[in-house]
Amino acid sequence: MAQPAQTDRSELWPDEPVPLAVGTAPLPEYGSGSLADLLPTLAAGQGVPGLGQAIPELTPADRNCVFLIDGLGWEQIKAHPDDAPYLTSLLGTSRGGTGRPITAGFPATTATSLASVGTGLPPGAHGLPGYTVRNPETGELMNQLRWRPWSPPQVWQPYPTVFQLADRAGVHTAQVSSPAFEQTPLTKVALSGGTFHGRLTGEERMDLAAEQLAAGDRSLVYTYYSEVDGKGHRFGIDSDAWRGQLMYVDRLVERLAEQLPPRAALYVTADHGMIDIPFDEQSRIDFDEDWELRAGVALLGGEGRARHVYAVPGAASDVLTVWREVLGEQFWVASRDEAIAAGWFGPRVDDRVYARIGDVVAAAHDDVVITASVNEPNESAMVGMHGSMTPAEQLVPLLEVRS
Repeated sequence: MAQPAQTDRSELWPDEPVPLAVGTAPLPEYGSGSLADLLPTLAAGQGVPGLGQAIPELTPADRNCVFLIDGLGWEQIKAHPDDAPYLTSLLGTSRGGTGRPITAGFPATTATSLASVGTGLPPGAHGLPGYTVRNPETGELMNQLRWRPWSPPQVWQPYPTVFQLADRAGVHTAQVSSPAFEQTPLTKVALSGGTFHGRLTGEERMDLAAEQLAAGDRSLVYTYYSEVDGKGHRFGIDSDAWRGQLMYVDRLVERLAEQLPPRAALYVTADHGMIDIPFDEQSRIDFDEDWELRAGVALLGGEGRARHVYAVPGAASDVLTVWREVLGEQFWVASRDEAIAAGWFGPRVDDRVYARIGDVVAAAHDDVVITASVNEPNESAMVGMHGSMTPAEQLVPLLEVRS
C-alpha cells in the first residue's frame, strides 16, 4: 500500500524557526589532522613505540619542537599579514607544505586542547571535555583550567602523556614555559614527562627551547606563550593590544627558527582561535536573566560558546527541547548522546568521561555567546571568545621550519 507523502514542517509553519541539525556541525579532524594527532606523529617518527603517523603530511625529524601560542588561530594570522610578516611567510608550510590548517578539537578551549596535545588523545578519551564540567563523583562543577575544586589528577586523566612515552624510549624530552605552570595539575596530566624548565620572558623561552632541542640526538621539546589569548579575551582581536602581542610572537617565532640545531623541525601551532562578540542583547544571551533557559537546569558548565548544561533529574528531555527552541537557529544544540554519536568529542568517549559531558551540549554557530552575568562575571565581560566549531575558533596553524 502506498505511503502518504511526508509534509515538511516548514511548509505548514513557514515562519517557525528550524533548529540547526546536530550533524551539520563541522567536526574536528580527529585521527588525521587535529591537535591530538600532532605529538604522536612526531614521536612515531622518532621511533617511540606504540604510536603512529596520524598526520600523514608530516615528515619525520630527529629533533622536534612544538611552539604553542595560546589563542592564535589560523584565520587570525591570515587576517593580519602586516603585523605578523614572518608567520605569514610560513603559511604555505602549514601541515607538511600543503598550506592547510589543522583543527583544535571540541570544545576549542585551552584545557581541552592542551590535554589533547599532551596525551595525543581526543577529549572523549583524555576526559577534559570543557572549560568547566560536572564531576560525577561530587556533583560539582570543576574548572579544568584552574583545577578547582581539586580532584586527584591521575584519576581524572589516567593516560600517559606522549612526553612520558618519549622519555621512556630514550628521547630527550623537555617543556619550556612559565614557572607558574610547573606544578599545576593541568601540566601534570597533560604535559609532564622529561624535564620542565621555567623561564619568565618569551625570549628566554625561545633560547632555552633551542638549547634543549640540541641537547639530544633525538629531542622532543614543547614551549608555550599565553598572552595573545589574554589580550584577545580582554580587549578583542581587533585591538591594538592584541596586535602588539601578535607582533611580539612573530618575532619570537623567528628568533627560535634562527637557532634550530641540525636535523630539527619547528612546528608553530595554537590551542584555538578567537572571535570578538559585540556587547548587545542579541549577541550576548544572559543565562542568569533568562527564565526559559534556566528552567530545569541544575548546573551551567562549559563557556559562552560551548555550553555543558546539566539538568535536574528527569528534566533532561525538557531542557533539550527548550534550548533547541530558543537557541536552535544560532547554536548546534544536542543531547549528550547525540553529541557523542556525532563525534563531537572524538571517535570514542570513555565510561569515566560520559557523565562529565552535559545532558545538553550547545555549540555556537553564529557570533553569539551564552553568558552568566551573576555566576561568571569575569568570563561574561570578555571581548574575545572561543570554544565552538566555527572556522575562526577551530582552525589552527601547523607552521613548519626545518634546519
